[in-house]
Amino acid sequence: MAWDALSLVDADDDDRPLIERRAVVRGGFYELQARTVIERVPQAAGIAQQWAVSPYRGCAHACRGCGARAAHRRLGLDTGRDFDTRIVVRPNVAERLRAELARWDGSELAVGLGGDCYQQAEETYRLMPHVIGALAGSGTPFTVYTKGPLVLRDAELLARAGARVAVSIAFVDERIRRSVEPGAPSAQARLELVSALVEAGVDCRVVMAPVLPLLSDAADQLGATVRRIAAAGVRRVEPVVLRLPPGTREWYLQWLGQAHPQLVARYEELYDRSGLPPEAYEGRITGQIAQLCRVYGMECGAPEAVRREPRAAQLALV
Repeated sequence: MAWDALSLVDADDDDRPLIERRAVVRGGFYELQARTVIERVPQAAGIAQQWAVSPYRGCAHACRGCGARAAHRRLGLDTGRDFDTRIVVRPNVAERLRAELARWDGSELAVGLGGDCYQQAEETYRLMPHVIGALAGSGTPFTVYTKGPLVLRDAELLARAGARVAVSIAFVDERIRRSVEPGAPSAQARLELVSALVEAGVDCRVVMAPVLPLLSDAADQLGATVRRIAAAGVRRVEPVVLRLPPGTREWYLQWLGQAHPQLVARYEELYDRSGLPPEAYEGRITGQIAQLCRVYGMECGAPEAVRREPRAAQLALV
């Protein structure tokens, strides 16, 4: 593997962020050996899985409303631009995952919540084939969450493993996408990705997340998005309204104050300290999307989380 830079950050320099006192920096990425990799999913995430594994922390897609931003604060980095540009790589993720799966109870795992597992860093590190192999070898059900077309590289592996892939497409308005998801592929590119995954035999759905209050929640916007998702060939849409947990809230509202200052007061009314949207508002939006899904012959909502008996335990009975 060729690198344009290699340095071991001085562990005695206490003025540096925690990550810089513990990590090896290669080619602009921070390599940090993980002690554990299966981590609890915050309830505010709004997904079905309760546990997740993330090969990367931080994400070059730079989505303003990404709910994973707070984890960077624990590394001594900020939850804004540092999250977007200072990507933490866990090179031993597959090794640790295999060890932890040996004691796992078979509950479904989410993959890629701490940072898109098919962002640019994956082109360099190629961690995902090993992660998929560990999960498939143990018989653990899993869902990969991504916006990255690089997932097509592993489509055959994912199909053989019986994995689910959830591609995020919150809206199809490119003006909004360029402002809110500046580093992510276009909505059209993701729609094409969904079609290719379906054609490859991968169990794929679209996560309509995050629906942005007062920006992408108008009836015509929701209708256009669901219509184009249906045309891509998927059978299920999972809507998630924007969450603003600590770490995400500050960065998102800072951007909102610059791009749409007239909306800041309304957002402060909508979101309390928990970062969750009001139940009435969320119910109205998800209800509208559910009705649109019925019109286009799709299911709406998260599929039930899967649990399987661990493969190792089954072999022990033979």
